[in-house]
Amino acid sequence: MRPLPEVPSAAPVDAEQNEASLVEHYPRLVRLGYLVLPPSLGRSRRVLAAHALAQRSLQSAHRAGPADGAGVPPARRPGRAETAGPGYAYVRGQVLRGALAAGTPLRLRLRTGRAPLPPVLPLVWGLRLFPHSGGADELALEQRLSELRGPARAAFVLRGLESLADCEVRRELAAAGVADPHAALREADGVPAPYALLSSPEFDPCSLQARPPDLPRRRRYARASLAAAAALVVCGALLGLPGGGWGRAGPAAPPYARNPAAEEALDPGALRVVTASFWRRSPRTDFTAWPTRGDRAEDTRLLRRALTVWARPGSGVRTSATPRTPTGPPMGAPQLLYAGEVGASAVVLFHDGLRVVRYAEPRDADPSEGAALDFARVDGADATSSGALVVDRAGGRVRYLTAPWVRRVSVRDLLAPDRAPRPLHRSPDGVTDALTGPGAGGCRSWDAVELSDGTAVRLMTDLGELAPARLTSGPPSKPHDVSGRAELGSWERTACLLPAVRSHGVRSVNSWTYATQPLPEGSGSAQWLCTRAETWRGTGSRVLAQFQEPSARPPGSRPRGAVAARSEDSPACGPRMPRVLAGVLWKSRGGRWYVLAAGSEQFTSLTTSGGVTGSTRGRLLAVPAGAGDRADLDGELADGSRVGALR
Repeated sequence: MRPLPEVPSAAPVDAEQNEASLVEHYPRLVRLGYLVLPPSLGRSRRVLAAHALAQRSLQSAHRAGPADGAGVPPARRPGRAETAGPGYAYVRGQVLRGALAAGTPLRLRLRTGRAPLPPVLPLVWGLRLFPHSGGADELALEQRLSELRGPARAAFVLRGLESLADCEVRRELAAAGVADPHAALREADGVPAPYALLSSPEFDPCSLQARPPDLPRRRRYARASLAAAAALVVCGALLGLPGGGWGRAGPAAPPYARNPAAEEALDPGALRVVTASFWRRSPRTDFTAWPTRGDRAEDTRLLRRALTVWARPGSGVRTSATPRTPTGPPMGAPQLLYAGEVGASAVVLFHDGLRVVRYAEPRDADPSEGAALDFARVDGADATSSGALVVDRAGGRVRYLTAPWVRRVSVRDLLAPDRAPRPLHRSPDGVTDALTGPGAGGCRSWDAVELSDGTAVRLMTDLGELAPARLTSGPPSKPHDVSGRAELGSWERTACLLPAVRSHGVRSVNSWTYATQPLPEGSGSAQWLCTRAETWRGTGSRVLAQFQEPSARPPGSRPRGAVAARSEDSPACGPRMPRVLAGVLWKSRGGRWYVLAAGSEQFTSLTTSGGVTGSTRGRLLAVPAGAGDRADLDGELADGSRVGALR
């Protein structure tokens, strides 16, 4: 089964469109440049060079001016992000050309006129910037890419990151000046790593870590600069300073350590402490009502270290944050949620109204040997989304700190819907025993937690962040907690698709069946589901339309659903726009191919065009097709307007 491809409409390419593409897809363009640039530059120089390439690509767009027109861009393969417009393609080509030119020897660049002056910006003094480290798979891919020539590296990245077909890759490489695109593709075929690794934080030059350069050499330079500065101060004192601009009445605030709000934020005695019974009379049921818990809640030294690291994290602190979460210091004294020993770490949890912040240090070791600082947005939390926080994640196992109103916690394997949930023990402070992280062992199991407050049972799962995501079922207008055999069965085949929204700041994931379709040749009935992940920040939602064939396998061994279409930051399948339309190319047991499509109840007719032509009254369509056929899908709504498939 393959999702239906998309053929975008023709559009002129001009400077304004290129500028909009650069701004909208800047992270993707910088990642492309970072991956194609020669690894010999080093990670820090590649980060700055990738940003310079993306920003300088706009200059070429303005010099080019409006184009006379552009042809129809090549058809997009399934899974490609909605970025393949003419403007984006032009800017991507400029970034690719510059990255490939950077790997050309200097004498050849001078001979061919490809040696522009080095960019002035971006420029960083006193720090080395590089992306967050990944796992063993990302390291192996980095080493393998470093062994490839620049064109082969570009071919692999265009295939995996941009999802381009081989013919499109050859066209892009030829436009960038590659002499033999076919050889580049053949060399790229030798990389066995999955393309999904290209989306890892290991290759994200927009999410960076900072480290100092050679400290001894910098110390020598600092001493020389200090001597020169002292000489200037003496000369200035002798000559006198005009205007009193550096006097006591200047507008600058005191240094950070002398600022009253900052001093309060660093004072453990000023932390907001909540009593154990406050949540029973609190007007709000969210993190502000959580009591202060933990056997080290009065450990002033631990709390002071945690607050100080939050305000000024050092180079040895491992920092992570959900997308669009500020990582700055506290704006006044935060609320203390927990301070205690969990597993091999001493953990402190804070809440400042916008964020939950987790500080962790080795339990029985010198804190200077390593600490972790994690940030997650939780603004707008309510009783349904503030039931638990991840307090520890180590060795593929997770522990939660539960809300005081949670009466019972149990563990349910989403891939075994017929198996009863098992109880999960908690300490008196509300910390659960460690349980296996979801998706362990190649997604052979997916442990989610059920939280019961006496009135409802809510299903939550860890998606790699501090706040677990709530899982729901039902149409977008009335999502509800997962219950019943049918809803658990649909989540059995949906759970292994959740890594697509991991570490994305997801607040809740709703999955619902929007159509049931009888399959041709008496092959049973298939389910069409729409799965929508909402984020804490409001933007960046992700939508998956999936096709679930009937399966004769017993529960717990059924295959995951096939993703028919996906979209990001779209209102589709949500309360504002509950409609959804998607299609797949499906092969029957008899070996015949069909285009299958289904729309939600808002659709009155469906039509395919292009390589496969057909139409139907109603919201279910099945048209005979051939292997590899391409088609465009759209539908008509009750008001007569036409809407395309999810993309």
